[in-house]
Amino acid sequence: MKAIKFHQPGGPEVMQYEEFNLEAPEAGNVRLRHTAIGLNYIDTYHRSGAYPVPLPSGVGLEAAGVVEAVGAGVTHLKEGDRVAYGAGPIGAYSQARNMPANRVSVLPDTISDETAAAMMLKGMTARYLLRETYEVKSGDTILWHAVAGGVGLIAVQWAKHLGARVIGTTSSPEKAALAKSFGCDEVINYTEENVAERVRDLTDGKGVPVVYDGVGKDTLEASLDSLSPRGLLASFGSASGPVKGFDTGILGAKGSLYLTRPTLMTYVAADEDLQANAADLFDVVGSGAVKIEINQTYELADAVKAHQDLEGRRTTGSTVFMP
Repeated sequence: MKAIKFHQPGGPEVMQYEEFNLEAPEAGNVRLRHTAIGLNYIDTYHRSGAYPVPLPSGVGLEAAGVVEAVGAGVTHLKEGDRVAYGAGPIGAYSQARNMPANRVSVLPDTISDETAAAMMLKGMTARYLLRETYEVKSGDTILWHAVAGGVGLIAVQWAKHLGARVIGTTSSPEKAALAKSFGCDEVINYTEENVAERVRDLTDGKGVPVVYDGVGKDTLEASLDSLSPRGLLASFGSASGPVKGFDTGILGAKGSLYLTRPTLMTYVAADEDLQANAADLFDVVGSGAVKIEINQTYELADAVKAHQDLEGRRTTGSTVFMP
């Protein structure tokens, strides 16, 4: 078998396409033959060392595939089952692997393998943010940064399905048009406009009750200044770099605001929470309320190029590898 691995943290070039031997699955595990693999921004954090992992390491948290062998004690899965996962463990950039059976979900017939690989981590992220971190209600106005990205395009559709008004931010007219085509009500080009001022204009000066921010340090100030009093900033990513040295007194000065740094892994740490999240995702995609946009496809051997494109902001929607 072949897989992408890295032996030291760094840029995309540290990743190597290597051969490895795959043993029979241990008790509680299943062997999966991957049919499609997802690319996510968190993969770059692992590779770069921003999120340290034991080395040498594989890459990737999300994939779809077919069960080829079942370890002792596994009763809810069988050979031939189509499954997907989006919360690791790390190592999805591989032709095949052994996985804990309790961390994969059986795919319904309504979801293709490619769609599953493109949506699991991103869709599960959108679900916990919209339904748990802040429970979006009909009539809410929300702000979502990087709305034309993989998580953003899923989230805007899901939020609209819940009855919300969505304001998004992007970096170009092309990405703004894409976001609007997926239902985003208003799109702010943050390279040309003052985000917080535009949000105030669009909300009659009130601001929004929640901002979903996967960008990090570059958008922190705009996010806080876009919130209404007692509003919540969900800072769930750091594409522009992590927020450091934050003075919590700012939260009081700007209206008794709330700030949280949530992660998918916390919200799906319990097996029952993972399966509930996945079931909601399958339902909303299977119903057609949320469509998954796969705008880039790469061979697994081209992972270096894929990471370069992702970090260079040359991608939109979801990206999948074909193993």
